[in-house]
Amino acid sequence: MRPWALCVAPLLDVTDRHCRFFHRLLAPAARVYTEMVTTGALLYGDAARHLDFSEEEHPVALQLGGSEPADLAKAAKLGERWGYDEINLNCGCPSERVQKGAFGACLMAEPKLVADCVRAMQDAVSVPVTVKHRIGLDDGVAYGFVRDFVGTLHDVGCRVFIVHARNAVLKGLSPKENRDIPPLRYDVALQLKADFPDCTIVLNGGIVEVDAATAHLAAFDGIMLGRAAWHQPRILSALQQVLDPSVPVPDDEAVIEAMMAYAGRQVARGVPLRFVARPMLDMMSGVPGARRWRQMLSDAALLSRNEPELLRQAFGALSLGQARI
Repeated sequence: MRPWALCVAPLLDVTDRHCRFFHRLLAPAARVYTEMVTTGALLYGDAARHLDFSEEEHPVALQLGGSEPADLAKAAKLGERWGYDEINLNCGCPSERVQKGAFGACLMAEPKLVADCVRAMQDAVSVPVTVKHRIGLDDGVAYGFVRDFVGTLHDVGCRVFIVHARNAVLKGLSPKENRDIPPLRYDVALQLKADFPDCTIVLNGGIVEVDAATAHLAAFDGIMLGRAAWHQPRILSALQQVLDPSVPVPDDEAVIEAMMAYAGRQVARGVPLRFVARPMLDMMSGVPGARRWRQMLSDAALLSRNEPELLRQAFGALSLGQARI
C-alpha cells in the first residue's frame, strides 16, 4: 500500500490522540493526522499535551499552523524529536481566527513565504515535509493560481501535496460552510497531478462513499477522508480492504476489546472515559441497535463512572446476530 494511499484528515477538536488510536484499529495501514497545532502552542505552551501519542498510531503526521519560517522549523524539529513520521503545513484552513494569525488558507496568496517556511522545516528535519492546501481563494477560479503555488513549493523540494479540491472563501463563510458551499473541482486536482508527475497528489474533499473513493484512487496517489471518517468510521476499514486485502481488519468485537484496554490505560492516567468513547459514537452507524449504542456512550451519568466496561455493555446492547467486519 502506497504511503499516502489512505489518509484521515486533521480535524480541529476531532482527531485527538484517542480518535487516532481508534481509527488506527479500523484501518491498520492508514496515515492519521493530528489536529492543527500552532507553532505558538508548541514553543510557548504545553508541548507534551499537544504532541503525546501512542506508538500504535504510526504512521502519524503532525500538522502545524504558522507562517514564521524560524518558528515552524523549531516546531517541526520538536515534532520529529517526538517521533512523528511527517510534518504537514496547513495552507487550507479558512477560519477567521487562523486568518488573524496570518496562516492557514490565506498563505496561498504568499507562495514565496510558504516556500521559505517549507525550506526551513526541511532543513530542520529528516522526515517528509508536506503541504495541505485549497485550489483557490474566494471566487478566483484561474488554474494558474494553484499551479504557481504548487510550482513554487516544488522548486524548494516539496513533493507531497494534499489538495482540498475547493476554494477557501476567506470572508463571508464559516469553516463549516467552507466545507460545503464552494464547489468541488476535482479536475483542478487532476491537472496538478498531470503537471507535477513526480509529486504525490492526495485528493481531499467530498469523499464519502467507498465506490467514489476507489475511483479516485485510480487517478490520484491517495485520498484523504475528513468528516466521513468521523460519521461513518467503518468506511476506513472498507477502503483498507480495497487497498490491501492482505492486511486483516479487526471485527467489531476485537475493536471494542482493544478500545477497552486502551481506555483502561487512559483512565488510569486521569483521562475521562468520555474522551475515549467520543470518536466511537458513530461506529455502529446503520446497524440495528445503533441508537442504543449512541445513547449509552453519550450518557453523562454512565460515562462519569469512568468504567471501560461500558464499551462492552453498549456493544452487548446491540441487536446484532454476529459481529461485522
